[in-house]
Amino acid sequence: MKNLTQDLAKLIRLTGDRAKLDAKANGTYIVYKTANGQIVKEYSTGQIEEIKEQELNHD
Repeated sequence: MKNLTQDLAKLIRLTGDRAKLDAKANGTYIVYKTANGQIVKEYSTGQIEEIKEQELNHD
């Protein structure tokens, strides 16, 4: 079970790394939730911008 968890963690990390490479190649950004629960945009320049709750609710 430990190996499965380690493999899954590695796959998740690699997926995130690939998303960052794709964002850099296309001049865009990735969106993710931080450890403290904030949702952020991370640009290929390394700039991180918090997404406000009102931006998440597209009514």
